[in-house]
Amino acid sequence: MNGLRCMFMFLLAGALFARADDKTVTLPELIQDAQQWAQDNLDTNVLNALPKVGDPVVQQFFREVQQRFQGDYVVDLAGLRQTAHTVMPWLESREETRPYAAWLAAQMDYLDVADEIRITIPAPKVETNQPTPPKANPPPQMERAIWVRKISGRPWSAAAKEYVTELKPIFAAQKIPPALVWVADVESSFDRRAESPVGAAGLFQLMPATAKRFGLSLWPLDQRFQTEPSATAAAQYLRYLFDRFQDWRLALAAYNAGEAAVQKLLDRYKTRSYDDIAGHLPAETQMYVPRVEAVLLQREGAQLEQLPAPQT
Repeated sequence: MNGLRCMFMFLLAGALFARADDKTVTLPELIQDAQQWAQDNLDTNVLNALPKVGDPVVQQFFREVQQRFQGDYVVDLAGLRQTAHTVMPWLESREETRPYAAWLAAQMDYLDVADEIRITIPAPKVETNQPTPPKANPPPQMERAIWVRKISGRPWSAAAKEYVTELKPIFAAQKIPPALVWVADVESSFDRRAESPVGAAGLFQLMPATAKRFGLSLWPLDQRFQTEPSATAAAQYLRYLFDRFQDWRLALAAYNAGEAAVQKLLDRYKTRSYDDIAGHLPAETQMYVPRVEAVLLQREGAQLEQLPAPQT
């Protein structure tokens, strides 16, 4: 608590300095200035910010996760599987790191599927005195089939039963298919406490800049952790992405990897098709889109490519 008080006093001091020449400034105005500064400049919830993970092994694991998630090859994720199972109990044992544990729990399927792909696709044969040939990414059709098998028969979680009914009217109000609420299952396993090491948070794992872009407040209370505001922002973002790319697979790829990354690949390969760029997307995104597809098929009996466009 002392640290939080120091932070708030720092903000007040900054606001006072900024308005030092204003003789009529009042304490409520100073507080408002400090709050506005925090809203504009802080990317995390100051009053509820999680302490940084102190264990060096866990820190290194998170660095490796982000490096491989953003890497070129899906099979590289398989190497994280054993360490993830080792790290998880440590994260769950501490209150301050449980949001990271919730995030990691939602990522475990990626590591399992990557391991299956590693076994399915043999490593490239290395010829004597020749450069090591590049690894291969599975074609999109193979990934879809693997994810359908992975998700098939899995029962609804208790969290899904709690949230799906609540979230669907929010998505419908934004004129996009209510079935897309299952994005929260892939993002966070419907655990609104989830927080990633890079700062995404809540049911829909919104990054701070995206949250601000769609009207959410990050301070003094972070609305990414609130059900209705975060769902509304996620639905608005998905609608925007579909309007831009005119394809749900591309919209989901952009939701995960960023609009610029998807647009750059579409331009480079002169295409409007997700399948044409899938193998060039970050490894996580290559897994993310077919995973969402498999969840929609299992939970809603819905084919992603057959979902209607947002209503005007």
